[in-house]
Amino acid sequence: MLKKVFMAPDPGRVRLRFAARAVLGIGLAVVVCGLAGQSLPGMVAGGLAALLALFTVADATVRGQAVTTALLPGVGVLVLAVAAELHAYPVARDLAFLAVVGAGVYARRWGPRGHSVGVFAFMMFFVGQFLHVTPVQLPELYAAVLLSVLSAAAVRFGVWCYERELPVPTVPAPPGGTGLARVTTRQAAQAVAGAGFALVLGQVLSGQRWYWAVGATWWVFVNTASRGETLVRGFRRVLGTVLGIGLGLLVALPVDGAVVPSVALVTVAVFGIFYSAAVSYTWMMLWVTLLAEVLYGLLGVLTPSLLALRVAETAVGAAGAMLAVLVVLPVTTHATTDAWIQRALRCVHACTAEAAARLAGSATADPAPRVAELEQLLGRVRMSVAPLVHPLNPLVGRKGRALRVLALLDECARAVRGLAAVAADPEASHDARLAAACWRVESAVEALTEGGSEPLHRPGEAPVEPALVHLHGLEHALADLAEPLREAAGAGRLVGA
Repeated sequence: MLKKVFMAPDPGRVRLRFAARAVLGIGLAVVVCGLAGQSLPGMVAGGLAALLALFTVADATVRGQAVTTALLPGVGVLVLAVAAELHAYPVARDLAFLAVVGAGVYARRWGPRGHSVGVFAFMMFFVGQFLHVTPVQLPELYAAVLLSVLSAAAVRFGVWCYERELPVPTVPAPPGGTGLARVTTRQAAQAVAGAGFALVLGQVLSGQRWYWAVGATWWVFVNTASRGETLVRGFRRVLGTVLGIGLGLLVALPVDGAVVPSVALVTVAVFGIFYSAAVSYTWMMLWVTLLAEVLYGLLGVLTPSLLALRVAETAVGAAGAMLAVLVVLPVTTHATTDAWIQRALRCVHACTAEAAARLAGSATADPAPRVAELEQLLGRVRMSVAPLVHPLNPLVGRKGRALRVLALLDECARAVRGLAAVAADPEASHDARLAAACWRVESAVEALTEGGSEPLHRPGEAPVEPALVHLHGLEHALADLAEPLREAAGAGRLVGA
């Protein structure tokens, strides 16, 4: 797990820049709130608002990111007002919280912007419970949220907008149909059911910290699209929390709210959250837990019993999410995985066609965006099959097939990246054999995605020309994919869930 986080590839140092910019942006937000005379709760609310603005906004373009960021304070003000006004009415407050949960998940159907707004809305209600906000505190918190989001935006879009140097990414939409067949609709219902379960049992455990359980349910659902993904994410959330509690006992508890070491720990935790988020949910949750512990230390309420309660509430929240995805409008892992694999294979063909057209002299053909899209799709495939390749999964045969599929898709991606790099060379020349090889790739993709049973062409001796070498490797990988994919189809499913 350590190797996965610290040795994972970071092309262009994007994760490193993402994390470093977060430290700068959140630090600036807290300093600005302090200079504006904010109290400690105001500074905490502002820092969390800045964290969310930097973490959740993921539109494809810089302009889109700026628009989404501009929407966040308005949403935050509205939700904070509801949380504060209902603070003295527990039943109404709880129903409003569940409504925010459902609306936040449902909003994901509108893409990255809906996702960002939904997360920000939920977390502002959560912050209202965390700080026990009452109406008299609202003006201060409104100012804190506005100042912090503006500070984060100044860093993100002014001081350090590294996204301007990067190609515009393609964010694949989740597979699904309409109405209840849409993943977002089903997940909204699941999230409300799971959050309701967590809210009730969370309040049995603690009348003060019950919202931890609801928060755990919410974050288990983020970035998942099937019940298998949600089950694995729930396990990882509990594991990350337990590890974070252990780390907190060693470093956060002894600090006991002292300002200088607490600031240092907050800085480390923020960096860890942003740096590990893309590669390990367990590690991200470790840093989130440490951050929460340090904040509670600053507020003067951190004790070993509080840490034990956090583990219990997290377990309740994860259990709520797991039960919900199993019994409420379940989205099967098999259907989701199959859809992502087929989209990845079609993207492989599109990448190949763009590269071949570029090598043939087309001035408009560009495989780079397709390569970026393929990376996104492969990430979704890996997330979707995570339940099957998990170390605790007892289905050895299906686990082996899934690992084989992942390995061969990675080979396809390497071949496509190499082909795109060759095509980018202005001196690379077109070879007449490219057209034939690309046609064979198209035929192989069609056979794999349309359920054909004919043997796929397996190329013979490898050529020496760079572009043909990559196409040769791609053809081999596609031919090898036929066995595990068709075996899975014959068995009825790849992942069995």
